[in-house]
Amino acid sequence: MFYICLEVVRVPREVRAMTVKTALNRVAGMPFQWSLNPYRGCQHACVYCYARATHRFLDLGVGDDFSQILMAKANLPEVLDRELARRRSPPARVVVGTATDPYQPIEGRWRITERCLMVLHRHRVPVEIITKGTLIRRDVDLLQRMAAGAGVTVCVSVPTVDDAIWRETEPGTPAPRHRLATVRALVSAGIRAGVLMAPILPGLTDDAVHLRQALTAARDHGAAFVHADVVRLSAEVRPVFMAYLSDRHPDQLGDYGRWFRGEAGFAPGHLRQRMAAMVPSRAEGERRDEPRAAQVTFDF
Repeated sequence: MFYICLEVVRVPREVRAMTVKTALNRVAGMPFQWSLNPYRGCQHACVYCYARATHRFLDLGVGDDFSQILMAKANLPEVLDRELARRRSPPARVVVGTATDPYQPIEGRWRITERCLMVLHRHRVPVEIITKGTLIRRDVDLLQRMAAGAGVTVCVSVPTVDDAIWRETEPGTPAPRHRLATVRALVSAGIRAGVLMAPILPGLTDDAVHLRQALTAARDHGAAFVHADVVRLSAEVRPVFMAYLSDRHPDQLGDYGRWFRGEAGFAPGHLRQRMAAMVPSRAEGERRDEPRAAQVTFDF
């Protein structure tokens, strides 16, 4: 299958091939135990991205360096294959794309994500993929085989359907309408796919009209679920986002300065409660109320 991407691509300043000794990352405090990230850094350049902080481990900056100096883990598929071969049983689930987008534009050349998915499919590992990239449509045939095997879920991140906010906050990503079309294409191909309406930005994308438009768009494009979450602004990422606010929405600086403090930078409880009240929350057909939760899931 051939897939032609019509998006305008932000070309990174440098892509470095790197070799890794391990592939799977053990995760604590999340509803999954294992993650996999084929790249370091991300061309999408989202101003709020929590993963920006990971560039510090490479002695690089969390600003432009994160989207301009990228690392491609060239030997990751081979290392992953060896790790899985040594296990007595496959992991219960591996989430691909927790600290970088596995389908950012450089995947078109490197194809590391595609090769890793082939390995995971061969070892019968259930997979969840998180992406803003429409390039995932290139791999529909592979995803169909995975769906018929151990299983695969695709979470397409569409935090907003407002084109102005999208252009400001996610300058390197495909337009929301193209991501929603990708959801529809995946669902039509028999692949379980839904929308991550995350992060919601208080004061910018958290009003009732905005949330209703985003939910309706997800439903109308066949999304199997919607997962909503309020933005987190850690101490390292916060200066990047505050610089964006200073340039585009200076009236929001005071509120964000009060709301997001400390190292972790989680949204305060009243913002999470407000979102939970406005976004319908339903799991397996039953209403569940979690006013203190930062995350809300809605299954259509």
